Order: sequence, then C-alpha cells, then structure tokens
Amino acid sequence: MGQSKRALLLSLSLALCSSTALADTRMLETFENAPQTRWEFFADTVMGGVSTGQVSFETENGAAFVHMTGQVSTENRGGFIQVRTSLSEAPAKDAEGVRLVTRGNGEKYFIHLRTSGTVLPWQYYQGSFDTTTGWTEIRIPFSAFKASGGMLRSKVQAKSVKSIGIVAFGRDHQAEVDVKEIGFY
Repeated sequence: MGQSKRALLLSLSLALCSSTALADTRMLETFENAPQTRWEFFADTVMGGVSTGQVSFETENGAAFVHMTGQVSTENRGGFIQVRTSLSEAPAKDAEGVRLVTRGNGEKYFIHLRTSGTVLPWQYYQGSFDTTTGWTEIRIPFSAFKASGGMLRSKVQAKSVKSIGIVAFGRDHQAEVDVKEIGFY
C-alpha cells in the first residue's frame, strides 16, 4: 500500500474515532456566551410557596458554570427552586440519558425534564443526583427518570424532551449547586 493511501486511511480512522467520541456525549450547555439569555430561575413562589433563591453565572479557573443557591421550604405547599432552559431541538433519538458535571454542598438535587407530553405546569420527569464538593461527572439514564404523575407516559422518550431544569426539591434545606456542563449522552 502506498504512503498516500496509508495516510488517507489513518486520517479516515481518526475522523471516525473523533465522530464516535462526539456521538457518545452530546453537549447541550457549557454556560458560556450569555447563558442568562437561555436559562431562567423559578421558585415555588409562582404557586404560593415561600422558597427563595438566586442564580448566577460564574467563571473559575477558566471554566464557566451556573451557581444556584437558596432556601427550599415546603411551607405553603411549596418546595423547590430551579434553573431551567428550553431546548432549541430535541436530543438525538438514540440518546440514553442526561450527563452533567456538577458539585455542591453534599445534598441531593434533581434534573427535571419536560416533554411534549407534559402540558400542565406541574408535570415533569425527575432524575436525582448527589453532589460532592469536587466536580463530578454524573450520568442519569432516561430509565431512571420518574413521571410526576399518572397522566404521563412511564418512560421519557428522548425525541420529546423540550426543556431541562436543575432543581433543589422536596424537603426543607439550604441549596447550593454548581453545574459546568449539562447535556445528553
């Protein structure tokens, strides 16, 4: 085999390996380039709750991230704070779940997915993750997400996901969670 054919085969092999690696992790957000125009903060006060919190977009050691803090209270039928974004397009139909790189105060947090089937404001699919003080990659398969009610399909279909939220939820606690990457795998 000639030198130019070998070089071409090597180039093609590297290109295939690179595209396979990219297909394994489909990045949604790295919190760069004005993330405040894409992400919105919500608290249970929209439905009469009393939880409080805030979101800031920060940079540390060259890495951008979202920083959400607050006090989650279950008083008055409340119990959440969240930062959420609408997707410009659904994840690939072969996506298997949500991938994020996160850290926090050791509490359990949640990812809420809304789909074309979650038409009421209180409907979502919920997957949980635990935080540590150091950055950690978390993968939550779609099969681990639970529907918020019986009117929803039991399983999330990747092609129907319309929004994704990072949520402190369900119990009285001090929230502090950072996410520097979130997407689908």
